[in-house]
Amino acid sequence: MFTDEYFMRMAFQEAQIALEKDEVPIGCVIVANNRVIARAHNLTETLNDVTAHAEMQAITSAANYLGGKYLINCTLYVTLEPCVMCSGALSWSQISKVVIGARDEQRGFINKNLGLHPKTEIVSGIMENECSMIVKDFFKSKR
Repeated sequence: MFTDEYFMRMAFQEAQIALEKDEVPIGCVIVANNRVIARAHNLTETLNDVTAHAEMQAITSAANYLGGKYLINCTLYVTLEPCVMCSGALSWSQISKVVIGARDEQRGFINKNLGLHPKTEIVSGIMENECSMIVKDFFKSKR
């Protein structure tokens, strides 16, 4: 059965790949009709590009796969709450659903009182502990 946790596990695998590359371990997948059409992880260090967040990489990949800029009837699963930049891109994409693993109280879009597209459904707390710990452990190792 395809559940939010099923697809969040795939996003978490992407976060683990980012960790192996010494990137901030955030991963995501985009799903349409219970099929993964894009998967990505942070590449800001690898590409030397501050905009190379997992969500931005996945949005571009999914749009290329679909042949259009809108992600209507698609769901993004992301291990950490998107930042303001990524939430803006997700809003413009008109994505139908965003599933968040862990909240980002400091840099996430929710506490900034920014929303996504009015029709976008937001779910959070899927695999929250795992998604939170991988990021916390990463930054602890950097201190």
